[in-house]
Amino acid sequence: MSAMLTLWERDITRFFRDKPRVIGGLVPPIVFWLLIGGGLGTSIRLPGAPEGVNFLQFFYAGTLVLIVLFTSIFATISIIEDRREGFLQSVLVAPVSRLSIVLGKVLGSSTVGLGQGLAFLLLAGAAGLHPGLAGYAQAVAVLALASLGLTGLGFCIAWVLDSSQGFHSVMNLFLIPMWMLSGALFPASGAPRFLQWVIAANPVSYAVTGLQRALLPSVVPEGAASMGVCLAVLAGFSIVTLATCVFVASRRDAR
Repeated sequence: MSAMLTLWERDITRFFRDKPRVIGGLVPPIVFWLLIGGGLGTSIRLPGAPEGVNFLQFFYAGTLVLIVLFTSIFATISIIEDRREGFLQSVLVAPVSRLSIVLGKVLGSSTVGLGQGLAFLLLAGAAGLHPGLAGYAQAVAVLALASLGLTGLGFCIAWVLDSSQGFHSVMNLFLIPMWMLSGALFPASGAPRFLQWVIAANPVSYAVTGLQRALLPSVVPEGAASMGVCLAVLAGFSIVTLATCVFVASRRDAR
């Protein structure tokens, strides 16, 4: 427990000391939300949405997921930096379990992602979204599970790579398709049949749907996953990625 908390605290401290990283993780998605949402807001009519709901509001949940996704996963690049600096090697030879190391790194990075997601969630009222206390609580639960699962995915990839350039290339190969095929940019109900199957198999889709149900239920397509299903899928995704992290960390030492 002590080792896990130490690694968690170290990642949080490093994040807040790096001001450009704090700004770079939050400001670009907000600009993206305003430019894309504002530009397409008058051009796209959401099927089944009530009058007065615009694309900017629909796109809010997708932007929240984008913030958590990029921040959580790219926070795990610190694993490669720690290996290069020799810190990770010293941790691996210490008398602590690999589970403690995995939990410390994953919880630290996911806390960073969740924190930036919560900062953007405070703008929900400015976007015209007023979900109430229960809606906010559900949104926080979805963000927490999504951040944990996505950070675990980033950890698995960062652990087996040696260069930050390679990490960025591989993660972009995963990140962009996962986010675009999650219902963040367009309702899954309007997509071709084969894309609907891809969206249904994508765990990020359940983060988007869960946030939409929590913040703006009127834009959720008929037949979409319930809040309970969304939370269950995200919890399962987190468990699988964490188990994979422990397996990968146990089989390969940092070089």
